[in-house]
Amino acid sequence: MVVKTNKILVPLDGSKNSVRGLDMAIHLARQSHGTITALSIKPVPGIFALHPMGFLNFEATTKIKKVLDDAKLRAAKKGIQLKGKIIAGDPGYDIARFSNNSKNSIDLVVIGARGIGAAKEIFLGSVSNYVLHKSKKPVLVVK
Repeated sequence: MVVKTNKILVPLDGSKNSVRGLDMAIHLARQSHGTITALSIKPVPGIFALHPMGFLNFEATTKIKKVLDDAKLRAAKKGIQLKGKIIAGDPGYDIARFSNNSKNSIDLVVIGARGIGAAKEIFLGSVSNYVLHKSKKPVLVVK
């Protein structure tokens, strides 16, 4: 049975593991003639989440845009269309929410086992562990 993966979601934070996840997503997208949505979450301290201006950290936004631009170039070199998206919020929660939202039409989530977050769990990073358990879509964790 061949599972068609038209739209692959790849969370990117700039870490080596997230880039490995991107490379796997590019490989899968080439095989299935799919596209990739790269999602970067700009972490927001809890108190700022409710403020109308949000948490304005321009340095983080610039870094995230560079990560997404590099990902677009990496995918384009392999003939794959990649669309970048930035969301401010909680990484694990917002990745799972994005993948579960039917309007995004995600078929597969490909995520690095560990990102740049400070909290580490024994086998998986806390974000990949959360997404693995909360996403209603298939999740491929890349180590």
